[in-house]
Amino acid sequence: MVKIGDVVLKLVGQSPFLIEALGEDLVNISSLARKIQPAVEQELRKPVQLGALVMAIKRMPHGELFSIDRQMRQFFKKLTDISVKSNLLDYTYLNSESLLQQQVKLLEVISQQPKFYTFSQGTSETTIIVTDSLKSVVEDLFRNEKLLNRLENLSAITLMLPSENQELYGLYYYILKEMAWNAINLVELISTTNEFTMILQERDSHKAFEVYAIPRITVLRARKVRNLQLKPYHLPNQ
Repeated sequence: MVKIGDVVLKLVGQSPFLIEALGEDLVNISSLARKIQPAVEQELRKPVQLGALVMAIKRMPHGELFSIDRQMRQFFKKLTDISVKSNLLDYTYLNSESLLQQQVKLLEVISQQPKFYTFSQGTSETTIIVTDSLKSVVEDLFRNEKLLNRLENLSAITLMLPSENQELYGLYYYILKEMAWNAINLVELISTTNEFTMILQERDSHKAFEVYAIPRITVLRARKVRNLQLKPYHLPNQ
């Protein structure tokens, strides 16, 4: 027979955000009980008293409730490399038939002298991020393309993620939450299988680097962690 507590634990466990809020005592238990009451009643196929839900939430097993916290803690212990790149430019162009050809030409230039660059193509526009030493090259090659936006004085912070990052839900929430809590605006986000790069204004780069290098990712409860040794390094400006 399915119990109220089992259903409550199942519903709450579906949201790592709710789990974290409960762990920080940020949730009004009565309001949460009212919120999940219809779902619990549907699952049990019978009416459930609000008081019973409140008690079920309060009695949830600590170990089960914070399993996601343990997973995150173990994951971030493996986060050992952070790279920082400064003096970047961000160009966004309207997609066109000739745009790809100009990108190929830019790659030919970069292949002669490797520098930081990245392309991101959407359905209607393409963003190109390069080191500022390529400014004249980019603006010459793309002079006939429609420029939608241009940003300068940018930095990139790249987190080298352990390979199991693809199997851990809620990962990017925990990463990006720290930026929001520290009032750091993100200009662009770039990801590959095992790397996550955040593009931001250079004035925010030092504060953003400290968020991860100290480290201060909330889920780690950093003051309790003793074995985490990050090895941050700065790429030379190009």
